[in-house]
Amino acid sequence: GYLVESGGGSVQPGGSLRLSCVGYIEDFYAYEMTWYRQAPGEERELVASIQPDFRRRYNNAVMGRFTIDRDNAKNTASLQMNSLRPEDTAVYSCGARQYTPPRDHWGQGTLVTVVS
Repeated sequence: GYLVESGGGSVQPGGSLRLSCVGYIEDFYAYEMTWYRQAPGEERELVASIQPDFRRRYNNAVMGRFTIDRDNAKNTASLQMNSLRPEDTAVYSCGARQYTPPRDHWGQGTLVTVVS
């Protein structure tokens, strides 16, 4: 299986973008879905996650600005990003993790650039 992200691009500070991740995997509903990002010269960091039961977690840096969601009927996870800042500039990658049995899938990443 694999994941395909879309929705990246360039936006001014204060703007919004919505990232989507389509999962071409079986039993999508059973996976924890995550969004990670990696800025140039920085380590990859977890942005947000959503569990199969829809519990959500957020990096403190994006709390209140970003919203993660999932639509199991469409095998899709999304990341709504509002009030974007230049420090949000990064390659954003979607991940899917199942713990039993252990399985991981990753997307190719999509670039988000926040610049005046």
